[in-house]
Amino acid sequence: MEYKQWNIQIWISEDDEDAVTTATAVLFTADGKRHESVAHARRNPTDRPVPGIGDELAAGRALSNLASKLIEDGADDVAQLAGTA
Repeated sequence: MEYKQWNIQIWISEDDEDAVTTATAVLFTADGKRHESVAHARRNPTDRPVPGIGDELAAGRALSNLASKLIEDGADDVAQLAGTA
């Protein structure tokens, strides 16, 4: 059985007012492909700043978007192989 390892790195940043958290998720595959997704979390101005919540939401959204992109890429590849694309 062949095993492969794909690595995902997530970079998280906050704006100066701690109102918007941005997460960038990047997947590096063993064959050198790179897939990237960026997502944001916005704090309601009336809520107190809790950085961990914005980190979780932004990272989760970036990973969810990355997963959608991978599924779409796989479906496109299948369609090309089947000759329907």
